Amino acid sequence: MSNQRIRTIYTISLVILDALLVAVAFVLAYQLRAQIDWPEPLAVNVPLTAYSGLLVVQVISVVVALFFYRLYYIPRAVSRVDQLYYVFAAVSIGTLVAVAVSTFLFKNDRVILDYPRAMIIYAWVLAIILLLLGRLAHQMLRTALRHRGWGKDRVIVVGTGDMAQVVVQRILRSPYLGYELLGVVNGVENGREVGGVPVLGSPEDLPTLIDNLGLDEVIIAMPEKGHRETVRVISYCERGRVSIKIFPDVFQFVTSQASIDELGGLPLLSVRDYSLRGYLLIFKRLMDFMGSALGLVLLSPLMLLIAVAIKLESPGPVFFVQERMGLDAKPFRMIKFRSMRRDAERDGPGWTTDNDPRQTKLGTLIRKIEADELPNLINVLLGEMSLVGPRPEQAHYVDEFRQTVPRYMDRHQEKGGMTGWAQVNGLRGDTSIAERTKYDLWYMENWSILLDIKIILRTFWQIVERKSRKEPLPEPLQEIRPSETTSATSQD
Repeated sequence: MSNQRIRTIYTISLVILDALLVAVAFVLAYQLRAQIDWPEPLAVNVPLTAYSGLLVVQVISVVVALFFYRLYYIPRAVSRVDQLYYVFAAVSIGTLVAVAVSTFLFKNDRVILDYPRAMIIYAWVLAIILLLLGRLAHQMLRTALRHRGWGKDRVIVVGTGDMAQVVVQRILRSPYLGYELLGVVNGVENGREVGGVPVLGSPEDLPTLIDNLGLDEVIIAMPEKGHRETVRVISYCERGRVSIKIFPDVFQFVTSQASIDELGGLPLLSVRDYSLRGYLLIFKRLMDFMGSALGLVLLSPLMLLIAVAIKLESPGPVFFVQERMGLDAKPFRMIKFRSMRRDAERDGPGWTTDNDPRQTKLGTLIRKIEADELPNLINVLLGEMSLVGPRPEQAHYVDEFRQTVPRYMDRHQEKGGMTGWAQVNGLRGDTSIAERTKYDLWYMENWSILLDIKIILRTFWQIVERKSRKEPLPEPLQEIRPSETTSATSQD
């Protein structure tokens, strides 16, 4: 069975599942209203069959709203936070439309006059809950089928440089995307594999490879070759029925979506803008203040327990205080729980690594669950940091990275954060500064309250599921690291 037919089956099955769940929510709402005398006892006990017309309108309205919110377009990776937001919005609008249409269609029917308001609320809440659970089950089923090879897209990567290796490693480390990577096309004579994936030939071989391998998709990741070479590769791919995707060559300079602006009637293409400015800063600061205050209150027993345990395990201070660079590259003193011995710099300072022998046993544990960063909430409360933002670095590292990493100083246009978009995407600790900077800039140019909430939830989710495991990095991600001779000790 072709992948296109499989995707069609996924979509149709999701529509049917949603319709059934909305109907179930309506029936359960009827039962709840009959059992619960809220806000007042039912004046007339109408049989469920009398609501059949309302049920049909409710199902159609919600399904149509889901369609307009593009919830029947099934992406490769689904954000739970985005899905919650869009399902909530679609069901809310669908419910309102259903009430309005029902009032119009059944205006002369006694049933609409006896339609309980509590039942509408029950149906709305239950539909949101059941649709989220149903879509989660549907996603788990799709993932299980992909693991068995059902519906995987056969893909090859075209490229010779670092970006091609980044794409290859991302596909290999993300099996949930549903790709079966068959090889790389680069035309390089020396070396027969890239990132552990075999080299299948040169771009001129693409028509033959597309036919012989039955490819579904070709990803072109060769920004260093220029537009002319990219167009030439596309011309080879167009001879076969295959999807073509291109890794953009402007990614390191432009991280947000381009938009059309104007200058006195002259069209301009806006390729760089920061979302986090003006009155939006008030909302972010309010979120930081409330979140940090609530966190300090709720987590104070745990923080007290950790402080006592640190004192009992090893001599030295409870807190590790270090100067970092924050907003506008201004220094501030960041507070963390001490996770290393007091004599950690006995043999000279150095960059913290996994299984660092300078760590205490308790320090290893609290770093694993990221509890060593809880005192950062004090910095957030004082306005020196934010809950979400680029992770702050020390001054001498900033001086080093600004010389080698494009646009590195741009990340200081926002407060440093306890967690960030780079961290929840696996770029934390001893990883590529260049790659982390790209994620930080993307966050700054695409900021929203919903994105901050998503990052915070993903951070908690990764801690709970222990997903922050060190994985081998592709070579391009290992190029720019803190030098081994840099004189500093970092506990990030």
